[in-house]
Amino acid sequence: MTGYTPLAIPSAVLRELRDADDAGRPPQPFTAGGDDDVLDSAGSPLRCCLRAVEPGERIALVSYAPLRRWAAATGARPGAYDETGPVFVHAADCAGPSAAAGAYPFARPGALRTIRRYDAHGRIVGGACFQIPEDADAGFERAFDEAFAAPDVALVHVRALEYGCFQFEVRRP
Repeated sequence: MTGYTPLAIPSAVLRELRDADDAGRPPQPFTAGGDDDVLDSAGSPLRCCLRAVEPGERIALVSYAPLRRWAAATGARPGAYDETGPVFVHAADCAGPSAAAGAYPFARPGALRTIRRYDAHGRIVGGACFQIPEDADAGFERAFDEAFAAPDVALVHVRALEYGCFQFEVRRP
């Protein structure tokens, strides 16, 4: 079991993203592994339920601004640190993350991640490159313990190093 909670995109935000994404565009749903899947998306991370895309699922690739969404809820002003990037979500409502999962999502040993730290104003206050070890949960625990050891860190974004894609968020416990 993990000591930090990986946060998926909240359901209220997902409803908005399914109408128009954070770049203002309507989503264009497609079937994973289907003829319309030019992205070969099966196995890609779903940020709505924090698991991999399965062939045959209806999904959409949308622009998402996680820091902007957090800032709107907290009154932070991230300025230039506000980023928008692509994420896969289910095209329709889903059950969200499985409570029984108990492990960090998208934790393939050897994969490279960026652990990006933000303060209460939404500014980047540090980051680290992180290679997921064989014991992924213990590795993430150490990385988050280190990140939150700095008292000014309010939240952490985990991103894929190779594409820069947002994976999930962890907030100060």
